[in-house]
Amino acid sequence: MHYSKGGSHDPPFLRMALEREIKLRFDTADDARARIVAIGATPLRGRRLQEDALLDTPDELLRRQRSVLRVRNDGGRSILTFKGPPLPGAMKLREEHETVAADGDVLLTILTSLGLHVWFRYQKFREEFASEDVVIAIDETPVGVFVEIEGGEVHIHDTARALGRTPDEYITDSYRMLFLLHREAHGGTETDMLFPEPAGE
Repeated sequence: MHYSKGGSHDPPFLRMALEREIKLRFDTADDARARIVAIGATPLRGRRLQEDALLDTPDELLRRQRSVLRVRNDGGRSILTFKGPPLPGAMKLREEHETVAADGDVLLTILTSLGLHVWFRYQKFREEFASEDVVIAIDETPVGVFVEIEGGEVHIHDTARALGRTPDEYITDSYRMLFLLHREAHGGTETDMLFPEPAGE
């Protein structure tokens, strides 16, 4: 997250927090990890399961505005995030505000009690690396492996180039959209992007 609007001496609540990111598709997590380590990125957070729930109003106001309200359970942490509509460009750029919550399940209970509802759930295994002013995440999802690069525009381009990728390979779709495209291509009927339950459960 980067603060990009307002004066340099303004407190954070007077500035707009902007998220800038791209995704790149990889065949395997091992291939992605080897390439990321080879460019000198340093480990930031280890591999863990992230479980996300997207919420909306009864009249789907957020979706109509192309905004997102998300509760994330991330390896024992819970995070509430609001994202504004994406801005046009070669990278995904949008307003983002988030805060850590003590208990994601309680937070979901509160939000649903206020009239919001969960309309999409998705899972991924994520591990993160740091390089310059970007965070590089390897995301293993039910619809494939992606590397997400978030941070400053120049170093996003530099990092993608170092990984052997060009701007025409940038993906700016959300995981919801990637899930829908995968489902359409493979004829699935799932409504959420979840890993299969282990046998016997």
